[in-house]
Amino acid sequence: MLLETIKKANDIKKIPPEKFPELAEEIRAFLLEHVSRTGGHLASNLGAVELTMALHYVFCLPEDKIIWDVGHQSYTHKILTGRQEGFDTLRTFGGMSGFPKRSESPCDAYDTGHSSTSISAGVGYVCARDLKGEDYSVVSVIGDGALTGGMAYEAINNAASLKKNFMIVLNDNEMSISQNVGGISSYLSNMRTTEGYHEFKTGVKNSLNKIPGIGPAAIKQIHKTKDSIKRLMIPGMFFEDMGLTYLGPVDGHDCSRLVQIFQEAKKVQGSVLIHVKTEKGRGYEPAMRHPARFHGTAAFDLEHGIPLSNNGKANYTDIFSTVMRKFGDREKQVVAVTAAMPDGTGLKRFRNMFPERFFDVGIAEEHAVTFAAGLALGGMIPVVAVYSSFLQRAIDQIIEDVCLQNLHVIFAVDRAGLVGSDGETHQGCFDLSYLSMIPNMTVMAPKNKWELSDMLKFAVKYDGPIAVRYPRGEAYDGLEEFREPIVRGRSELIYQGKDIALLAVGSMVKTAERVRELLISDGENPTLVNARFVKPLDKKMLDTLAKKHDVIVTMEENVKSGGFGSAVAEYMQITHPTVRVQVCALPDSFIGHGNPEKLKQKAGIDADSIYNRIKEAE
Repeated sequence: MLLETIKKANDIKKIPPEKFPELAEEIRAFLLEHVSRTGGHLASNLGAVELTMALHYVFCLPEDKIIWDVGHQSYTHKILTGRQEGFDTLRTFGGMSGFPKRSESPCDAYDTGHSSTSISAGVGYVCARDLKGEDYSVVSVIGDGALTGGMAYEAINNAASLKKNFMIVLNDNEMSISQNVGGISSYLSNMRTTEGYHEFKTGVKNSLNKIPGIGPAAIKQIHKTKDSIKRLMIPGMFFEDMGLTYLGPVDGHDCSRLVQIFQEAKKVQGSVLIHVKTEKGRGYEPAMRHPARFHGTAAFDLEHGIPLSNNGKANYTDIFSTVMRKFGDREKQVVAVTAAMPDGTGLKRFRNMFPERFFDVGIAEEHAVTFAAGLALGGMIPVVAVYSSFLQRAIDQIIEDVCLQNLHVIFAVDRAGLVGSDGETHQGCFDLSYLSMIPNMTVMAPKNKWELSDMLKFAVKYDGPIAVRYPRGEAYDGLEEFREPIVRGRSELIYQGKDIALLAVGSMVKTAERVRELLISDGENPTLVNARFVKPLDKKMLDTLAKKHDVIVTMEENVKSGGFGSAVAEYMQITHPTVRVQVCALPDSFIGHGNPEKLKQKAGIDADSIYNRIKEAE
């Protein structure tokens, strides 16, 4: 087994290149065996095996820097840097991260998890390298899906000014999570002849240089007309027009050709983009047929590609999907907007049934929000479906383009709170804070699946910016009998008691039920309130609670700073200073990967931890 000889970074250099196809086969078998047990990002990693091998063969880690955009494709990189044993605990609590992590290995040059950042980070590395007079290579690997993000072009614009070597590897598999859309996708699909042009150009230049006296002058004259020659031979010339040297496209599964082109790219003075064509899911038929489903997968049966666990219960995304489909029939002004995630956000059915009212803008959350503002001004009711951690990329647009104009844009904020195995970059811990700070914004969170449906219907009838945030995973089906009509800014009293009031937001209502049961077993009779609205705050309910309660315990799956509990505590301190407010929220720290229930225990927001805190404070 060739893979057994790789114990640390750069061990791949000991393997003869003619054996690379065999090594690639072993790596794919290793990935399939382990990811089928733990879950993880499969399709993107299967497609990047040879690309990663070639990078590790040509460059020397950790001295040279390889920056992976997003990081979904970094598993082979981890294998080749001596972390094979870590795959037994991939993305589990206390185990190996599914993304590059500098704390995990010096070979991980940059912590990633969000899209379109690698070129910017690479430019920074290059400038620091040159200022310090150091000599190492910097390679930013970015997918064609990530090139739909505007930040990548801001970075390319900056990279064009570099005088020394910087390499950008475009891993082009025609996919982000779902099928790519838009102009850049169409452009890349037409680029097929460039490699021949660069081989021709290099050959002519080398030949002319051998002619004393005449050669250099001829080269200078050719440079004057090179733009005309390029446009005869290369469609678009987009990257070269932006100031980068373009190499490719090259077969991303041909290790020998990849090694050759990376060695050539190291010699370029300035920024060079190497266009590599790969196949997402390569080597595993189910992933090749369904790359979106195997982008991020739970544990599955390796033979058939079927998930091992499926309890059949609807999750919150399923509920959103069903409600949106009904809106499509009943509310002709409702349109759906996604940033490259129609499947993940539950908009696939809406897209299939109402394609003219469905808009996938690519990995471009900022554009998605401002685009929605334009739709609203044009008389439509846009629903922007986005994960909590990705929506934070568009805070400026939410403030300036939606809320400042007080536009009727609905934000369906999926995967709010602790999402689990993807870790720090994907935890939806901040949305209650950053949304509730904005004037004109209304922020809601449902306690169960029926309330999510009711809140979405309320949001469509509302007139102004409004966000509905809900967690990842199985939709809670308890408290079905409590379904008061939604009224803006009004919470829902579930159980009336005295002395202690439990005031919970969204997913934490289920936790509050359990806390209430524990307190009742101690002879307490606590009140339970479903907050419903984080903004506006239900001050009338707080005034009422202050009359019969000495303690108010707030519960939220959001950071404490700027969150719901902080707002309650501030109001009570001003108006009812004798009432003690105990805020149960996530700590002021980034929370790593692992099972969400274990993460809640560690963060102190599970039922037992909250109960113990209440008792200790008595």
